[in-house]
Amino acid sequence: MECKDCGLKYTNPRPEENEIGKYYASPDYISHDSANKTLFTRAYSIARFYTLRRKLSLLKYYGKDKKLLDIGCGTGEFLNFCKQYGFDTYGIEPNEKPRNFGNKMYNLDIREKLTDFNKRNYFDYITLWHVLEHIHNLNGTIASIKELLKPNGILVIALPNSESWDASYYGKHWAAYDLPRHLYHFNKESFSHFVKLNSFSILTIIPQKLDSFYISILSEKYKNGKKNYLNAFFNGMISNIKARQSNRGHSSLVFILTAENS
Repeated sequence: MECKDCGLKYTNPRPEENEIGKYYASPDYISHDSANKTLFTRAYSIARFYTLRRKLSLLKYYGKDKKLLDIGCGTGEFLNFCKQYGFDTYGIEPNEKPRNFGNKMYNLDIREKLTDFNKRNYFDYITLWHVLEHIHNLNGTIASIKELLKPNGILVIALPNSESWDASYYGKHWAAYDLPRHLYHFNKESFSHFVKLNSFSILTIIPQKLDSFYISILSEKYKNGKKNYLNAFFNGMISNIKARQSNRGHSSLVFILTAENS
């Protein structure tokens, strides 16, 4: 469905919040599974290491103190990576299996839900890497985040871009729709409208160029029944080129935000 006023797309019908957990139990859901070692997941792990370094560099660029909360942290690789560079790290992960893995394997502090933290104006950085689109209560979550974030803190939100070229090309087979796990499907305009309503300002938007290839690989499988790596690479390149040539944006975008009352 699509809102006629702001252009936000959303999944309807959708699983209830107390029922959606079963859709994350699939062994194909890589971000929650660090034991599955196929060729594809090994390539994913290599790309993830590269993106971990870029994510850390992004936080360090803003020069804040090092209290970090990562919401939807999965098995905690990003938190563990930042912890090695002196960050005071905390995580939120509703799914029990990856939460327990991260706490045990990396000795992290990962909790089930935001209300498990009572740390008003505590965090310098709060990050949601492809997580906001999974959350049922968007406005309530953003309000809670604002309370936890320091007045001059940085909120980082990465999202698939439903207006990207690869989204248009693959249509209903576009993997980043990820039904029914993704409840909302943002583009630059609808997300800008959403954060303004919640009293945040966008400092900058950063493309995630590798995502166009990863999403195209999965989309090829959904569309044709197999992972055609050559087609996926070609379409990923086209998507990145088209993003530079137009205002539609890359396959995934990272929004850097600060609260408007900062």
